[in-house]
Amino acid sequence: MFTHFQIKPLYENTDIPGWRFSFYYLKQKYSGIYHQNGQIEWKDIQPTDEQQQKLESQIHELMLFHVYDK
Repeated sequence: MFTHFQIKPLYENTDIPGWRFSFYYLKQKYSGIYHQNGQIEWKDIQPTDEQQQKLESQIHELMLFHVYDK
């Protein structure tokens, strides 16, 4: 599990979908963009393939809870 998950709208007009996210996992900060279609675009540091599947699954769950289930 990761900690300090944060999301911010990608655009000033919050009606346009897209979000920036960041979190810490194993003492490393990760960040990226979550697109409307669920695609995740990693910024700066990309997790290993093994970590990526696990992290993306958790990100999808959190996005469903924080953005789509409002």
